[in-house]
Order: sequence, then structure tokens, then C-alpha cells
Amino acid sequence: MNVKKILIIVAIVLVLVGAAVGTVLYSQGKVIKVTTATIANQDLISVVSGTGQIKPKTYVNIGATAFGRITHLNVKEGDHVKQGTVLATLENVQPSATVAAQTASIAASRTDITSYQAAEATAKANIAQAKADLEQKKLDYDRSKSLYDEKLIAKQDFDSKRAAYDVAAATLDQRQAALAQAQAQTNSQRGHVEQAVASQRANFDALDKTISRAPFDGLVTNVPVREGETMVTGIQNAQGSTLMTLADMSVITAEVKVDETDIVSVKLGQPADVTVDALPGRTFKGHVTEVGDQALLRTTGVATSQSTTGTEEAKDFKVIVTIDNIGDNNDALRPGLSATAKITTATRTNVLTIPIQAIVQRDPIDEKELAANAGKAKKVVATTAVKPTKVKPVLVQGVYILTDDHRKKRATFVPITTGVTGATDIEVTGGLTPGQTIVTGRYKILRTLKSGTTVQPDNTPDAALDTPSS
Repeated sequence: MNVKKILIIVAIVLVLVGAAVGTVLYSQGKVIKVTTATIANQDLISVVSGTGQIKPKTYVNIGATAFGRITHLNVKEGDHVKQGTVLATLENVQPSATVAAQTASIAASRTDITSYQAAEATAKANIAQAKADLEQKKLDYDRSKSLYDEKLIAKQDFDSKRAAYDVAAATLDQRQAALAQAQAQTNSQRGHVEQAVASQRANFDALDKTISRAPFDGLVTNVPVREGETMVTGIQNAQGSTLMTLADMSVITAEVKVDETDIVSVKLGQPADVTVDALPGRTFKGHVTEVGDQALLRTTGVATSQSTTGTEEAKDFKVIVTIDNIGDNNDALRPGLSATAKITTATRTNVLTIPIQAIVQRDPIDEKELAANAGKAKKVVATTAVKPTKVKPVLVQGVYILTDDHRKKRATFVPITTGVTGATDIEVTGGLTPGQTIVTGRYKILRTLKSGTTVQPDNTPDAALDTPSS
């Protein structure tokens, strides 16, 4: 009997121990494991990223300015050229012949001017001679008139002197008329020469249009034509209308697209780091020099218009980042290279920050009731009275902080206000103080976590794996 009693007592003890262990395990199973973090002040940088390509700030498509066949193509893609360098020439037989013919005509006209000027000089000499002769005849006439008045010479001699004087005066008039005629012919011929010279300028312009020169120092980035092909004018972007593309590589930019949700933070002058896929490990410093005002459809890259403003399609905005102190990097950076620009939109020093993943949206009134009821919703007693109309909850952003409740840790919702957003953290401007412990995960737990729920901090590496997918 003693052995039987001992076995019974041992069985009872085992049952009691098992019940106690089961109770402990059951209570621990109800505790939710969460990852936590103690918040503190730190520096925060807000960065906006955009992808695009490298482009020179200044580039030009050199188009055809004359119709004709390409006779010489002096450059190829990748060549560096100086301003004024002859890039290509077109056939110029007709313009050259026109210039040569007009040059000969101008030379002949100038020869005629020389002959007219010689005639003009001769006429002036004749006038001088006629004036001297007239002066002499005037003296003879005046002397004979005095003698005739004194009855010292015959009337026949006096009439002879007067007739000679009249002939000299007429001769002077005739030679002055000849001078006026020579001068008129000279002026007329000068007018013909000026007209011919003006026409020649147009001929030279037509001839010059068959020669394409570099408008500035730059890099030849595209040559879509070959010698022997025929160029056409007046058709923009048509085949055969563009000789080549010339880029000024002294100022290089990265033209990127920024998501519409981030563009409001981008301002002129903000610093940026530009990386190029083809140059791994290198970062180029730059700054924002242009922010687009018109949205670009993400699928097509075309700017939206009034007719497409109602579309639900995602949109981007163009942002141009000018690379600073390009130096010798213009040989490495080529137009069209894929690039990523990380634009620093804001910088905060020694501010209170929390992980972005810790923020949730909750109704503070419901959370207050849950906190008072250990995370359980209050039971509603059924009545015959008319049910009140449900009010749509007002959600606010906040975090769950850990509070102590008789050696237990409970999660309590606290509304917060935020400021600048970084890559993984966000600035807290109100609602929290340094040193508080907040719940940062797991993600699936945060989605359904309620105030007043008993939690157990678990910051082991495995606990951080349950995060939202990107």
C-alpha cells in the first residue's frame, strides 16, 4: 500500500508540473514577438533618384543648307573638331560658275570705270585749257573795245575780237558738258559695279552653303551620311537632311526622369551625385540646373497635353543635372550613356529619426479604447434601440511604443508628425522623445498590431527577415 500511495503522489505531482508548464507555454505562445529600436537624434539626408542619360548642354544637328551630292566628308564619329573646321562639302559646279561669271563682269565694269575716269580727266584738262583761252580772248576783247571806243581801230577788227571771245566761251561750255557726261557715265558704271558686287555676295553665299563648317569646338557624335549621297534641304529630320551631330563637351549634363511623387522636392541648385553604368566606381558631382514643368508619360516619354491629363498612367518629370568641374572627364563621358542622378533635396543635422517601416496608419480613438482593454475590442451588448450610424474612422500616422505593465511589455499607439524623409529613416517633428523604444517590425505583425497587445522584443537576425517586399 505504501508503494501504491507513492505512485499516486508521483502521478499527481507530474500532472501538476505538466499543467504548470503547459500554462506557461500557452501564455508565452500568446505573446507577440516584435523587433524594436531605441530612437535617438542623428543626421538625415533626403535623396531623390532619377535615371536617364548623359547629354551635352549644347549640341546641334548640322543640316544641309544646299541641294547636292556630298563630294568630301572630312570627319567621322568620335572626332574632335575646332570652330571653323570644314566638315563636309557638296558639289558646287553651278555656284562656282556663277561666282566666276560675276567676277569677270565686275572686272569688266571696273575697267569701264577706269576708261570713263580717263575721259573725265581729259575733259577737265580741256576745260582748264578752254578757261585759259577764254580769259585771253576776254582780255583781247576788252582791249579792242577800248580802242574802238576811242576810234583807234576799225569796226572790223573789233568785231573779230568779239567773235573770238564768244567762240572761247562756247568752247568752255561744250567742254564742261563733256565733263558732266563723263562724270555721269562714271557714276552710272559705279552703280552697275555696286549692283554686281551685291549680287556677287548672294553668289558667294550660295557657294558657301555647299561647305559645312563647325560652329564651335566639339565632338562629332553622329554621321548618318556617306560621301556620294545626295543632301536635301527644307525637310526637318528627314533622311538626307542632316549631315552630322556636333556636341560641345565642355559642359556635360545628365538628363534624368524623376517620379511625380518626388519632383516637388527637387529645386534648382540642389547638389547631386551622378553615376554612369559604363563607368562603375566613379561618381561625378553636379547640381540641378533645370526642372521640367510638364509631365512625361512613363510608357512613351511624351509630354502630356490637355487631351491626356485625365489618364491614369504613371508620369515622370525631366530634371537636368549639370556636372561640375568636368576637367578631363569629357573623354570618358559620352552622349547617350545611361546615368543615375541622386539629388540631395534636404539635409538635417542632429534631428530625431525613426525607421520608415515603423510608421502605421491608425484611428487614435480606437487605439485608445484598445489600449484600455489590453488590445481587445469592447463587446457590444445587443439592444432593441436603433443602431447608431457608423462614422468613418480618421486615420493618422504614428508608431507603437513599448510601455511596461506589471513586468509585461505592451504596444501603445502614439500619433506623430514627420518632416524630411531619408532613404530608410524619417524625421520626427512631434510625438516622440529620444530614448523611447518603438516597434519596427515584423511587417506582417505591424499590419494587424493593436494598442494594449502584449509583445516581446526579439531583435535576433531572423526576426528582421519578415519585411515588406520591394
